[in-house]
Amino acid sequence: MTFYTFSEQQLRDFTERVFLTMGCPQVDAQLAADVLLRSDLRGIDSHGVARLSGYVRLWEKERINATPTVKVVHETATTATVDGDGGLGLVVAPFAMKVAIEKAKTYGSGWVAVKNSNHFGIAGYHALLAVEQDMIGISMTNASPLVAPTYANERLLGTNPMCYAFPAGQYPPVVVDMATAAAANGKLEIAQRANQAIPEGWVQDKDGHTATDPHELKKGGSLLPLGSDKDHGSHKGYGLSATVDILSAVLSGANYGPWVPPFVAFLEPPTDPVGAGIGHFFGAMRVDGFRPAQDFKDHLDNWITRFKSAATVDPEKKVIIPGEPEYAFENERKKNGIPLIDAVVNDLNELALKLGIAGLS
Repeated sequence: MTFYTFSEQQLRDFTERVFLTMGCPQVDAQLAADVLLRSDLRGIDSHGVARLSGYVRLWEKERINATPTVKVVHETATTATVDGDGGLGLVVAPFAMKVAIEKAKTYGSGWVAVKNSNHFGIAGYHALLAVEQDMIGISMTNASPLVAPTYANERLLGTNPMCYAFPAGQYPPVVVDMATAAAANGKLEIAQRANQAIPEGWVQDKDGHTATDPHELKKGGSLLPLGSDKDHGSHKGYGLSATVDILSAVLSGANYGPWVPPFVAFLEPPTDPVGAGIGHFFGAMRVDGFRPAQDFKDHLDNWITRFKSAATVDPEKKVIIPGEPEYAFENERKKNGIPLIDAVVNDLNELALKLGIAGLS
């Protein structure tokens, strides 16, 4: 496996070219590229430019609308439902979070459910939009059914990520951004490209036995909830995933459970949909709706300082604050570039050749 390093601007320009070739307006292409690049910068390689060809394949199958009319279709003072018109979730999600933020500016909090959308990148991108306004940001989405609930041997839930982001003072924001499955499908894709086995507890085979083959899903297996099995708390991961599915889709009118359309283009959406597209859910809460913002940030700094100074079981280890590794990745990669494995570079250059645009060099 070989790594190639590209500057943020190189990958940003390439990604924008891809979305423009799909027919996205300039502003949407720039926004979609920004969401993907933020993922790569933060070290979440499974959700960055490595996903580009997946979006293109969905667009080619006419399952992504490159020029959507995203709009609010139902609202109260503090809540809204947004219809994404089949657009890129990378574009629909920031629109919806900004609606939540504007409501929070006036009323203290804003809550927005989304239907008729697609894959929205990393949840952290959208939650951090609220942090920029001294707000607590909440972001979640349902996803393709790849996860079996505790005791089940049937895919009924997605990896269904959720993110909570909190503004700090002298420290970077605290960002709890996680899948509710034992591992995101993107990590399996990384293992497939690297030809590596995956840890036990991530997936089960078609017969319900633990497996380490990253290709197991293609053989009829399923991802496991966070916790892997009942003895290790998988019922809690299942419960978190169910919460995301209900808030994102049952509440908004999107597809839920096994009816969520798959991200991969070679699988067709269910023929009996119960809603429209994929669903998301966003929240923004003004910190000063509870106490002065600076007081909160000072005390969150104190919280962080205390946790970072915790005694550890291994002197070589330290307590990590949620979001801290991603912040470190972002600083390092902005300075030294973003590494991509050869399989991803080859995939992107093949994509460029197919679309008739300049590739990566």
